[in-house]
Amino acid sequence: MSTKIELLVIDDDDINIFIIKKIVEKTGYETNMTSKTNGQLAIDHLKQFIDKNQNLPDLILIDINMPILNGWEFLDSYANLNIQKNIDMYMLSSSVYENDIERAKTYKAVKGFISKPLSIDHLVQLFENINSQTVEP
Repeated sequence: MSTKIELLVIDDDDINIFIIKKIVEKTGYETNMTSKTNGQLAIDHLKQFIDKNQNLPDLILIDINMPILNGWEFLDSYANLNIQKNIDMYMLSSSVYENDIERAKTYKAVKGFISKPLSIDHLVQLFENINSQTVEP
């Protein structure tokens, strides 16, 4: 039995957000997707969830190159939020630079690096991982 998955996508590209939304719909999973166009908006969003004691995301997909607060800066700010929930986070980027992939590994909160475009199969796998975590006692 799957539960509704809370998904936060942090990406400044409207086309990417639209594509991810369509992919989410095709997975068949009940998902509440929220998108923010930069890391600062995402941090503010998470702070509001904490303040209102609302459900935090189960999965966060983070683009690297964004204005105001990029993906790396988001991760640095996120670490200061002191969130207790174990949120699955993945860098989702069109970057092909090996140093970006290696840098993602240095963040404890980041579970992996996904090259754009995101595939339905890959997203289903991420959702299945989340569901398996929530079922365990």
